[in-house]
Amino acid sequence: MNKLMLIINLGSTSSKTAVYSGDGLQAEKTFKHSDDISGLSPIEQLSERRQCIEDFLDASGVDISHIEIIVSRGGLGKPGPAGIYEISETMCDDLMRGRFGLHASATGPKIAFDMAQKLGVKAIVVDPPSTDEFDEISRYSGLPDIQRKSAFHALSHKACARRFAEESNRKYDELRLIVAHMGGGITIGAHLNGKVVDCTHGLSEGPFTPERAGGLPTMELLEMAFSGTADLASMKKKLAGTAGLRAYSGSSSAEALEEKINNGDSFAKNVYRAMAYQISKDICAMAACLSGMVDAVILTGGLAFSKMLTGWIIERVSFLGSVVVYPGEDEMSSLARGGLRALNGLEEIKRY
Repeated sequence: MNKLMLIINLGSTSSKTAVYSGDGLQAEKTFKHSDDISGLSPIEQLSERRQCIEDFLDASGVDISHIEIIVSRGGLGKPGPAGIYEISETMCDDLMRGRFGLHASATGPKIAFDMAQKLGVKAIVVDPPSTDEFDEISRYSGLPDIQRKSAFHALSHKACARRFAEESNRKYDELRLIVAHMGGGITIGAHLNGKVVDCTHGLSEGPFTPERAGGLPTMELLEMAFSGTADLASMKKKLAGTAGLRAYSGSSSAEALEEKINNGDSFAKNVYRAMAYQISKDICAMAACLSGMVDAVILTGGLAFSKMLTGWIIERVSFLGSVVVYPGEDEMSSLARGGLRALNGLEEIKRY
């Protein structure tokens, strides 16, 4: 019997898990959590998240003794090159304490590590969001006290870039691409010869998103922060959780916004178009990072299912060249493919 791979992908309000045999999906389940969970620390979320994985395995009838490797979405860990990393106690400690930033994805590697220890198998992450391949020049911010950091949807970016390379019969490390991952968070990166040399930060830069503020006018932000009406914790939640489409329209749902637009709501249309406008601006900014030589612009993520949104973006950026749309996140199969590369010795497993 084929050995199995357990895949764990924990997002802000969802827990996705699956079992693959080779590259074939055997079983999968997505657990939806209440919005309240996003206000809890990774440690506080751990019990509920772990129970979801255990419930899935029980319900699917998977014989856990046949699991050969556990693959988790990575968290905001120590910056480093893209690739496959073995999960260690040090990684788990950094993620759970939020040493490099707090995010719900921190709990996935911890659950994977604990299960792998019991089963005597390896646990890995693939192209974690802390992937850092920035050119040195891209790290300058404008203040010596603040350095621009790399934190983006590396798993999605890399998977889409590799897919485009394969479909165009070219090598990823010979291409000049701009990838825009568009979901609850939006990150837009310049891929030069196999490396993401610049990218908007997933929490503090770029366009506004369904629930994040993105880059803001700094003076007005300072006035708000020092107004005496908010503390650090509430400001962070305001900027990354209740901003963007949610702040303007009351909902982070693109589908709900499009329904309003189709019913003639002009304000909803302006807000949605503004997000497309900001995404387009950052795509064009990344073209400068590639000296204007762009093989393709790739739009991906859950929002790429919206023909309304992608249509507005394509109108503004098609002058750069070919625009390719890969709707959806496809993160589970991307993690599974990474697991296969590790199992088959096709990619080195790095130490954290």
